[in-house]
This record gives sequence, structure tokens and C-alpha cells, in this order.
Amino acid sequence: MSIRLWSAALALLCACASHAQTQAQTQAPAQAWPARAVRIVVPFAAGGPADNYARFIAQRLQESLGQSFVIDNKPGGGSVLGTDIVAKSPADGYTLLLMSNTHTVNETLMAAKPFVLMRDFVGIAPINYSDLVLVAHPSVPANNLKDLLRLAKERPGKLNYASSGPGTPYHMAGELFKSMAGVYLVHIPYRGSSGARTDVMGGQVDLMFDAVTTMAEVVRAGKVKAIATTGLQRSNVLPDVPTVHESGVPNYEATIWLGLMAPKGTPPAIVARLNEAVSKIASQPDVKQQWGKQGATPMVMSPTVFEKYLQDDIAKWSRVIKTANIKAE
Repeated sequence: MSIRLWSAALALLCACASHAQTQAQTQAPAQAWPARAVRIVVPFAAGGPADNYARFIAQRLQESLGQSFVIDNKPGGGSVLGTDIVAKSPADGYTLLLMSNTHTVNETLMAAKPFVLMRDFVGIAPINYSDLVLVAHPSVPANNLKDLLRLAKERPGKLNYASSGPGTPYHMAGELFKSMAGVYLVHIPYRGSSGARTDVMGGQVDLMFDAVTTMAEVVRAGKVKAIATTGLQRSNVLPDVPTVHESGVPNYEATIWLGLMAPKGTPPAIVARLNEAVSKIASQPDVKQQWGKQGATPMVMSPTVFEKYLQDDIAKWSRVIKTANIKAE
């Protein structure tokens, strides 16, 4: 009997030691990380909202975690180029992806791309979301949505709109608008939002759906006309501008949101530490106030909840793309 008791006790001790070792191995990567600079790949051009907020988060993460967070802009292919770089990077927490709803759209719109979002990446945390604003060059003979809808129906295919590329929130906002409003606008894709914005201000392109965080100052300067915003409620940044929803296209809503992901296989402890750091940044009163003035609302979710959010958004845009028969250009 004593031998059996000793054997059971020894087995229990071994099991406890093994569990402790496993816990130590799981926690070790997070305790040692980051030991060097972390790269955040932004698969969009410099100067747009995604780039600006990536730089803001990078600076705050550097202050919080004590290592450099370096922004690496890799635009191209509707975000596919930069995203594929991250997908093929080591899953060690030193290469992260700044992503947006462009990525959830592309799961249906660009099914032949070299990666699958939920297979090749793990969700870390969302950052924020903001409404868009539909703007027109001052030469366009429409000052509100009613005028624009009438003009578009009188001149089908004569009006065009710019976007930062196929599958981006700006493109999808335009396609959703065309589908729900029953009008035909020609899509003019650019490699980034800066070029699209410049050409709308210059009159080379008629219209653009752009982030209210970026375009509000341009509207106030009179360089473009604000036709409507894209939330269900008016934007606190442009409160005098009506929504598409209230101006003739009921239930229309389009936003841009941003988040962080990492290559699949990144240690859960590192993912958890990053999530905690990003969530703390987004929850700080000064950040809420600063982003609120720009028209952006912080988003805070656990990695598990964020991944569910991503899956739901993929399903949402899949329905829109298939119903409207939207094709990649």
C-alpha cells in the first residue's frame, strides 16, 4: 500500500512539475517580448487614416512597452501585397499587420489572393472606427444628396468617384451606395487615398467617399463640398451635414475600422499582452477626446471577441458583394 501511495504522490509531483514547466514556457515569450524593435506593416499608402492611426498606436505602444514600433508602408494590390508579407513572416510577435475592413471585404472580392485571413492570421485587437463623408468637387452641380441622385440618374455613367483601391472601405462605400440608390457611377481606383483625394480636390474626379477624420478640414476649407456622411447618425465633426440614410437612401451605412493582427502561431501570451496594451491606449480619456474631435470612436475587444467580429464582417460583405455582383477591378 505504501508503495502505491508513494507512486501516486510521485506521479502527482511530476504532473505538477510538468504543468508548471508548461506555464513557464507559455509565459516566457511574453516576459521576454519585445526584446527588439517591432515592425507594423501598413498595407496602405502613407498619409491616409490607416497610416496616421498606425503611427499614433506605434508611438503609444513604444511608450508602454519600451521598444520601438516601426511603421513600414507596403501599399499595393488593394492591401494584398503588404498583408502577404506579414503572412509569410515569423510568428514571433515582431511583425504585425495594421488592417481594416478592406481585409474582410477582400476575403470574398479577391478569393484568389495568396493568404486566407482567418487561416493565416490571429486577431490581436481593434483600434477604432469612423464614418465616411461623400464629397464632391465644387464644379459638380449638386449641393446635396437629392441633387446628386437626380444628376446621376440624368447622366448615367457620366459621374465618377475615386477610391484608394479595389476592396477598400472607400470603394465598397461607393459600390454599396450605387446598389442601394440605383445609380451608376464609374469607379476610379488609386494606389492610395492621398492621390485620390488630391484629384478630387483638383477636379480630375467628381466624387469620393473618404474618412471624415481626414476630409473634415478639407470640407471646412471649401476645397470640396460635403454631400452626406455615411453613419446612421450625423457625425459630431460635421454635424450640419446630413447622412445618406436621412437624405434619400434609407438604412445606408458605411464605416472604416482599423485593427491589429499577427501571423497565425504567434504565442498567445504575446497576443494577450498586445491586446492589453492597445486596449489601454484606446481607453485613455485623452485618446478618446482626441479621436472624438477627429470623428473616430475607440473599439475595445478581447482577441476572441475581435476574431468573432472579423468573421461576422467577412460574412456581411460577402452577402453585399454577391448580391450586388461586385467584381474586383
